[in-house]
Parts: sequence; C-alpha cells; structure tokens
Amino acid sequence: MKPECVIESRNILGEVPLWSEKEQVLYWIDVRRPALYAYRPSDASMQTWSFSEPIGSYCLRSNGGMLLAMKSGLFAFDQTTGKTERLCDPEPDLPNNRLNDGKCDRQGRFWVGSMNDGDRLPTGSLFMFGHDLTCRRALQGITIPNSLAWSPDGRTMYFSDTPTLRILAYDYDPASGTLTGERLFADLSGHPGRPDGSTVDADGCLWNAEVRGSRVVRYTPDGRVDRIITLPVSGVTSCAFGGPGMKTLYITTATQRLSKDELAREPLAGGLFAVDVDVGGLAETPFLG
Repeated sequence: MKPECVIESRNILGEVPLWSEKEQVLYWIDVRRPALYAYRPSDASMQTWSFSEPIGSYCLRSNGGMLLAMKSGLFAFDQTTGKTERLCDPEPDLPNNRLNDGKCDRQGRFWVGSMNDGDRLPTGSLFMFGHDLTCRRALQGITIPNSLAWSPDGRTMYFSDTPTLRILAYDYDPASGTLTGERLFADLSGHPGRPDGSTVDADGCLWNAEVRGSRVVRYTPDGRVDRIITLPVSGVTSCAFGGPGMKTLYITTATQRLSKDELAREPLAGGLFAVDVDVGGLAETPFLG
C-alpha cells in the first residue's frame, strides 16, 4: 500500500478531506491559505475557492451547499455562487480562538472544536450544532481538537486533544448526542507523531493521521495497531475514504513548520495523497438541518 501524490498542492495546512458520493468529488481545505479545493478523480479536474479568514473544517448539507467552520464562526457556503453567509459565533468572547476540526455524526449534526490560534492555551471547546443550528458545548479546556469520528453504528465517538498524545473514545447517545464513559482508546506517547485527523472504515477500525510522524495508523475497535501506511512527508494531517467502493484512502498533508532543509527533503509536502486499500470506508453523513 504505497500512497501516490495525486495533487501537488503544496498546502500550508491541508486538512479535512471529504468525499462527496453524489458528485464523485474529493473536497479538502488549506486552513492557512485559506482555501477549499474540489478534485474529481475521473478527469483529474480541480476547483478552488479562496476565503478571507482561516477555515478549520466544513461539512456538506443535505439540501445543497456547505457549512464552513471559520475563524469568526459558522458560515453557510454555496459552491455554485461562492456566496458565504455568517450564521453564528459560538465564542464571541474569545477573539483569539478559531474553529478547527469538525465532522457530522451519523444523525447529521455538525460537531466542531475550537482552539486558541496564537498561544496554544487550553481555551478551546467541542461544540455540537443541532439541525436547527442551536449550539451546545460538550467538552472544554481543549488545546487542539482533532480526530473526530464515529463507529459504524454511531454509538462510539472518537476525539483527541492533540498535545495530550491520546485518542479518547466515548459512549455516544445517537438520540441526544450526549457523551459518557470517557476512556483511553490509543496512547501515542511512544509514536513518532501526534494524533491528527481520523476516519472509520466499514469494519469499525479507526484510521488516524500522525502529524510529524509520516504515517497513517489503522486501529482495531479495541485500540490495537493493525497496520501502518508510511508517507514520504512528515506533516500527515488527515484522511478520508472515497472513490469506487469507498476503497481509496485520501490523505492530506502540510508544509507548515517545516524548515528549508525539511522542505528540500520533502518535495511532495503539502500534497494530496491517495492509496488503494482492501477495506471499504463509510460515506459521511451530511448536515441534515
């Protein structure tokens, strides 16, 4: 399983790959540029949208368009017109915070974490936006929220505060979106990298990108390392399944914080990678509000 760089995008901080089954398109973002990209593998075509402030994550909407989690709050976005509309700001009293990693649960509610974008203080929180866009804080005291994912049955949620070097698992109530039973899923203190973005496959295994670790690690549902995919770049940031049968793993990477020497050694850093795997992924649920 050797990953291939399919787009030499040279992203500063490539993140949050997301496959649109309807469009047969792979979306991802560059948090720092900031921009949203769309790649159609069938003809290798690309489309790019630029924004005026950092974008931390996004999700597709069931009725068309997207939700964007940005520096100053949650926005609606129309890919056809390029129009954005600010919907809400969950943290108007924390101007140094920005929204970061986000994903929809199996019920189509958008979960997104916030973080201090300057001093890396633990001022962040994890929020759930309901179908009516009401916002609920589920966790707080977070430094860098990452690794959001749900088991196939939607009853286990995964999450990581990256500097802790731990991926946590929670019992998840699909009806209410309530978290209970926090427990350690994986300890990365002995690993070369830190936990970043994750996705779950059809077998219920978690695939986690290890930033600064040059790899993606697959964990079984009981937290055991099952396999490792190595990349020729160190800034491995996130991953998602897509393509025919959802058996292509797309992996985003970054050039952020690499020295000139490191950039010279990693000419494909910041690119979008793809690797064919022998297990299928799961289509991400769009926002159903």
